Amino acid sequence: LVRMKFLQLLSRKPGKLEMLFRIPFCQKQFPYMCLATSACLYSKKKKVNSYEQVDQEKYKNLVYSVTSYKTSAQTPETIFEEDNLLYGPPNKHRPPVKAGTKTPKNWVPLINPNKRIPLLNGDSNLPIKIALQKMKMPSVTRILQQTISPQQAFYLERWKEKMILELGKDGFAEYTKNLFLQGELFHAALESIFLSEEMAAKEQREDVVISGYLSSVQHVLKDISEVKALESAVQHETLQYLGLVDCVAKYRGQLCVIDWKTSEKPKPSLKNTFDNPLQVAAYIGAINHDANYDFQVSCGLIVVAYKNGSPAHPHFMDPGLCSQYWNKWLLRLEEFMDRN
Repeated sequence: LVRMKFLQLLSRKPGKLEMLFRIPFCQKQFPYMCLATSACLYSKKKKVNSYEQVDQEKYKNLVYSVTSYKTSAQTPETIFEEDNLLYGPPNKHRPPVKAGTKTPKNWVPLINPNKRIPLLNGDSNLPIKIALQKMKMPSVTRILQQTISPQQAFYLERWKEKMILELGKDGFAEYTKNLFLQGELFHAALESIFLSEEMAAKEQREDVVISGYLSSVQHVLKDISEVKALESAVQHETLQYLGLVDCVAKYRGQLCVIDWKTSEKPKPSLKNTFDNPLQVAAYIGAINHDANYDFQVSCGLIVVAYKNGSPAHPHFMDPGLCSQYWNKWLLRLEEFMDRN
């Protein structure tokens, strides 16, 4: 702006503008003109603040009234009113109810309030072992298999397809057969250990197929005492289902339904065991409502043993956790009954 005014002044006087452009080419006056132009056009003086020229006294009251006004021009209420006019009222909806928060229609308690526990248990120290009878009642395993979630079903099917691709149909059939055989041998070996059949246990340990699994659970076996049932059938007399319990014993002083699992992959947390906690909760409820058992259980234990002999992962389920899985089991049982 300053440059423009300067040029306008010069243009009003004839010859001055012409002289301005001629003089710089003159050697004698060159330094003088450089100083003159730099002083006029490139001055580093402080810029004048236009606000300083405003009559502050005149606008003092106006500034004070604006800055001292406590409420904003737009409050949350007015914003909501404006949104309602422009976009309509907000769409209020409830979040979807999770499956875990549902309550069973016919709820039965996990602990049987009507069951009387004798003051003295039976004289025999041998664990209870009731053979599984073929009945019209569905088994816990069957109920869980037929009510599996779509997500779990997808992953199981994908795993099966992958294994068939690698091993072929016959190879996969042989692989699953060997898995079941290893599981049976492992359970038989544990039963022999708990029954103090030293010779049978020694023979089982020498079996290369399950030696890794037995080595895996050695640190867990040290915490187990007072075995009350082994490979014994249980049935829930009210809910009409049955199952075969691996073991009922004390783990670190707490009476538990113990489920032994074998795995080739590590399962360090309870969520890695999929539906096994529901299975344990179902067995606990069945024992508590089965007249063949003169005790009640409120805790569970899932022990995952590894073929390579690495330390097994014991997953303890306290009474609170068992109650949560009991409710989930009841929902799966209802789903099964509705389908059938």
